Amino acid sequence: MTWKNKFIEFSLKKGALQFGNFKLKSGRNSPYFFNSKYFYTGSDLLKLSQFYVDMIIRDPIKIDILFGLAYKGIPIATTIAIILYKKYNINLKYTFNRKEIKTYGEKGIIVGNNIQKKNIIIIDDVITSGITIQESISIIQKNSNDNIISNIFVALDRRERGTIKKNSAIEQIKNQYSCNVFSIINIYDLIEYLSLKKIYPEKIKKIQDYQKSYGIHQ
Repeated sequence: MTWKNKFIEFSLKKGALQFGNFKLKSGRNSPYFFNSKYFYTGSDLLKLSQFYVDMIIRDPIKIDILFGLAYKGIPIATTIAIILYKKYNINLKYTFNRKEIKTYGEKGIIVGNNIQKKNIIIIDDVITSGITIQESISIIQKNSNDNIISNIFVALDRRERGTIKKNSAIEQIKNQYSCNVFSIINIYDLIEYLSLKKIYPEKIKKIQDYQKSYGIHQ
């Protein structure tokens, strides 16, 4: 099995890849959903985060800080930092954002290490229209204009259009922020896997119909 197939099987087994009718933040109604909350044990987090680590170390990239997007990117980024140190002796700093600004104590919306003048890798679970990532980059840039968003890593790229119709979400982010976006799998990897295994044929058809409305080509 390829590492993509291993990830898909892991996600299906844990119930993180779901099929049904789901309203997304983008307002789109989707026949499938990726919910990383189902990776809720230490073993699950280690296994999930190792897939990210494999992407990160595959090619040399400059990293100062791992930035976990609230909320689902936070435990993933934290676990990635631990794996990188324990297995590869890479001692990275990590930080994350709050959904709401804290008005007491240390206050603010950024938790963790100072992110000024840093090469930042953003960690999240899914990219759909790119809205969440754009909002988070805006938070990072408000903290310091000297920050560089070097790369973004997600588990699933839904391969959908961004807020600008002619561009995919990934193309839009690449053009706007001059960074690369990497994913463990994209929706076409899932379609190919389900087709080869001959499972959920009715669900494949719904996903393909959805892609005709909101998706981009492989």
